[in-house]
Amino acid sequence: MQKFWNEKRYYSFDYYLKNTFGEKIYRISLNGGMTCPNRDGSLDTRGCIFCSAGGSGDFAAPVSLSITEQIAYGKQQLLGKFPCKRFIAYFQAYTNTYAELEGLKRKYEEALQVDGVVGLVIGTRPDCMPEELLRYLEELNRHTFLMVEYGIESASDETLRRINRGHTYADTVEAVQRTAACGILTGGHVILGLPRETHDTMVEQAGILSALPLSTLKIHQLQLIRGTRMAHEYEENPEGFHLFTKVDEYIDLVIDYVEHLRPDLVLERFVSQSPKELLIAPDWGLKNYEFVTRLQKRMKERGAYQGKKYRDSEKRVIFAEDNFTTE
Repeated sequence: MQKFWNEKRYYSFDYYLKNTFGEKIYRISLNGGMTCPNRDGSLDTRGCIFCSAGGSGDFAAPVSLSITEQIAYGKQQLLGKFPCKRFIAYFQAYTNTYAELEGLKRKYEEALQVDGVVGLVIGTRPDCMPEELLRYLEELNRHTFLMVEYGIESASDETLRRINRGHTYADTVEAVQRTAACGILTGGHVILGLPRETHDTMVEQAGILSALPLSTLKIHQLQLIRGTRMAHEYEENPEGFHLFTKVDEYIDLVIDYVEHLRPDLVLERFVSQSPKELLIAPDWGLKNYEFVTRLQKRMKERGAYQGKKYRDSEKRVIFAEDNFTTE
C-alpha cells in the first residue's frame, strides 16, 4: 500500500509542523558563539574535515549580535520573502551544548522570550550532552517545542575516523537513546557521499538509523567547501572522492535511501546549501524547492515512497498527530 503525506511521498518536516502548529513555521539560524571539542583542543584542533570555518552555520547572523538581535535580523530576512508569523530559533553554528550550563540556559531562554518564537532546535554532537544539561532540557521540553539534533554524519566508525569526527557510532546510539527517553524530539544529520562509502553501504545505513528512536532526519549531500581540510585533500587526490556532480544520480540515491527508512521518521531536508562564494562542488544551480520538485517527480516515476522497503512491517508511531492518507 502506497503512503502519502498530504501530496508528498515522504513525511516532510513542513507537514509535521503544520499539523503541530496549524500553520507554516519558519526557522531562524543562530550563532550562539559556541566552539567545538574538535576545534578547541579537547579532542583535536583541526575539526572535521568537511566543516567550514562557520561551523556549519554559514547562514546565521553575525555572532557579534545578541541572540535577540540575531532573531530580529532573521525575521527581517524572512519577512521580505514570506508572510511569517511564528518562528523556531535554530541554534545551528558549531556545538550548541558545549559550554557552561548557566550560559547555555541564558541563550536558550533569551531566544524563547522573543515575540513570535514558539520553540527551539539545538544542534550538537553526540558526545556533547552532559547529564545536567539533559535534565534541564527535559524540564524545558515540558513548556515549549524543543528538538535536539545530533550530527550523526555516518553509522560507520571507519568513516567517522576518516573524517576526523572524534566520536563513534556507539556515542550516537547512546546520545539519541538518552535524549529520546526524556521525551525530547530527537533529530539526526547524515551526509551522503562521504569517502569510502558506497551506494549499498549508504542505503544500508537507512535501516540502521531507523532502529534508533529518532524523530527527524536531515540528509545532506557531501559538499566541498573552500578552506576545509577536505577541499585540500580533494586537490591532492580527487580520485578519493565521489561527488554527485549530476543531480539525477543523487536523487536516485536519496530515493533508495528513503525507501528503506521508517515511514514515521520526519524528513527535514535532502540537500545542503552553502554560500556560493564558499562552494566548490557539486553546484547544481538548484534552489531547495526546485530539488524537491525534481525528487518528487522521480519518486512518482519509480512508484517510490518513504518506507516502501522498510524491513519491519510494525510501524512505530512517534507523533500522536500523525495523519497520512493512502492511495
